[in-house]
Parts: sequence; C-alpha cells; structure tokens
Amino acid sequence: MPDVHALFADYASYHRTKGNKAFHRIGIPLIMLSLLGMLARVHGAARWSLDAGGIGGVHALDAATLLIVVATIYYFFVEWRLAIPMFFVSVVFYVIGAKLPMWINVALFIVGWIFQFIGHSVYEHRQPAFLRNFVHLLIGPLWILNDVVPVVRMAPPLR
Repeated sequence: MPDVHALFADYASYHRTKGNKAFHRIGIPLIMLSLLGMLARVHGAARWSLDAGGIGGVHALDAATLLIVVATIYYFFVEWRLAIPMFFVSVVFYVIGAKLPMWINVALFIVGWIFQFIGHSVYEHRQPAFLRNFVHLLIGPLWILNDVVPVVRMAPPLR
C-alpha cells in the first residue's frame, strides 16, 4: 500500500522553490487537460451495449477513460479523500479536452511540459521527479490538488 506522506515528501523534495511550484501549478493542469483530450480520441476495440436507466446504444471505451479509471483506482489506494475530487476534476478535464480541437490539445500539452522544464531548469536546478520514479507522473496532479483541497497535512519544508 503506497503511503501518501512518503510519496508527497519525495515529490516535494523535487519542488522546493516558489518559482518551480508556480510553473507546476500551471503546467500540470495543462498537461492533464490536454492529455485527456488527446486520449479521448483513441478508441479501443472494447464496445458494449447498455440499455439501463435511459442510457442506450453502443458505447466505446477510449484511452482517456481507461486512464481515468486506472488512475482513480491507484489514487484510492494512495488517499481516498483526494481520489474523489481528483476523479471529478479528471471528468471535467476529459469533457473540456475532448471538445477542444486536437491542435489546441497538442499545443497545450507542449506548453505544459515547457512550463515543467522551466520550473526545474530555471528555479529548481534539479531534474523532474518522474525521471527517477515514473509514479510521480500520477503523484504530481494529486500533489497540486492537495494544494487546492488540503487533505494531507505536509511537514513544513526544510530550510
């Protein structure tokens, strides 16, 4: 079972400067929005028919929906109180991203990553955390959400 405090502490150790944090607060949501928007266009072979509660027809599973489901399950193991709002944020980002033209999603994705790397190269002078631990790609959005919806109390940063 992953420990949210350990994950956040490790992630926070790569994000100590105000400039890096500011760029991440913009970059991570841009990446998340645009990634879900791009993945909403990738449809798998899984199709099903459902006729319950007025929802009828054939439905296709796209890659963004699969990512949201897998990430939400992981987030429930990490911290269920953040998993619930993150699920709703993800659904809103999915709907918005799916409506945006593909070129805008691509542009936002690139800008989001540029913001990430500016934060690390200009302010933090340290490589992004996900280069050492790939799970940090999932922890970053949760860490940002915890700033907005403070659920996990973090220890004060070392000086």
